[in-house]
Amino acid sequence: MTCKSIKELMRYAVTGGLNTLIHWSVFGLMLLVGSSQALANLVAFVVAVTFSFFINARWTFRVKPSLSRYLTMVVSMGALSYVVGRLADHIGLHPVLTLISFSVFSLAAGFLVARFVVFREVR
Repeated sequence: MTCKSIKELMRYAVTGGLNTLIHWSVFGLMLLVGSSQALANLVAFVVAVTFSFFINARWTFRVKPSLSRYLTMVVSMGALSYVVGRLADHIGLHPVLTLISFSVFSLAAGFLVARFVVFREVR
């Protein structure tokens, strides 16, 4: 891993911490109003990913945000978010475990998608 990659990973992790706080808050609010875990996880993800997309574009990867980059991030990670929530509903996983599982998994998967797909440098 290069110095640049380590710096990006650290910035991504900081942004991810804020993203997680936003995600968990929206998820909890959605459950309070009677939502399923699948829908709550999807809506929470969309709110949080919008925040983190712009922070990661400008601060972490230093690229210009674009609609195509945003849609790539939302569709790829949104599908993952929904699948995790759907699986949690299916097996009756406690909502807190759903949040923890998705947060851990999406940090690793999200960085890989962001670094090598969404914000990759075009040469």
